[in-house]
Amino acid sequence: MRLIFMGTPDFATALLKEICARGHEVAAVYSQPPRPAGRGMSEKKSSVHQFAESKGLFVRTPKSLRNAEEQELFRALGADVAVVVAYGLLLPQPILDAPKHGCLNLHGSLLPRWRGAAPIQRAIMAGDKESGVEVMKMDAGLDTGPVALSARTPIGPDMTAGELHDKLAELGAPLMADALDLLAKGDLRFTPQSEEGACYAAKIGKAEARIDWRRRAQALHDHVRGLTPFPGAFFEGDFGHGVERVKVSRAKVEAGRGAPGTVLDDMGLVACGEDALRLLRVQRAGKAEMGVEEFLRGRKLAKGVVLG
Repeated sequence: MRLIFMGTPDFATALLKEICARGHEVAAVYSQPPRPAGRGMSEKKSSVHQFAESKGLFVRTPKSLRNAEEQELFRALGADVAVVVAYGLLLPQPILDAPKHGCLNLHGSLLPRWRGAAPIQRAIMAGDKESGVEVMKMDAGLDTGPVALSARTPIGPDMTAGELHDKLAELGAPLMADALDLLAKGDLRFTPQSEEGACYAAKIGKAEARIDWRRRAQALHDHVRGLTPFPGAFFEGDFGHGVERVKVSRAKVEAGRGAPGTVLDDMGLVACGEDALRLLRVQRAGKAEMGVEEFLRGRKLAKGVVLG
């Protein structure tokens, strides 16, 4: 099929690779514009952009698709279908209507459970036991279109958002490629979504990343998992060198009682609103991730210290 691919991060790159491997004609690749990154803040192309260029594909990086000129350029590509995954821009109705078979989205949740920008993180932060990917036909609503295919996977008790992301990318690439094969044969069938159980997976805000020790330890364990590797759940404290911000990438729930945020022993056990959280792996600002034992060799985290 002749298609337009629209995506930006690694999650989308896996699917673009699969589509190319199956021999579909990619008329154009749309991705977010290059962004400043790294210490030098030089502009960096997205993962999808880099891969597309390596394959000699035509790449476009508009900042918006709302103007008539961009919409006409899109329509003129004459695509049978557009494949959209983690693109990052809203698609106005003229874009949705331009391809012969519309726009298919690979969504990182079992709809309608998590609709919105951060379904992977929100599923883990909510303590969900299962997730998946689904092929959906896009409409004017937010992830409300009918679903054609889905693949499920359990969420392990210690699985992070990064690990779930990789698993869903592994499941999603062949799933969407299968959907395109069925569409080419006229055999792709869609089922309307139920509205029951729908939740909004809002983009992760910076303020959310701070650990609130007043919450239950299990909720904070899920919070840490859901924000690993990015943006990273964090706390602050004075460990003998002034107030520092420390990210937590691994933790576990243990028994313990005390005022929320109070360190209960000399090995990183912190009291929560219910039970306690054992810190396992942490990261200081500007440093590599490390085990809590290494952290404690250079920083004081003594019993009775209160973390913020």
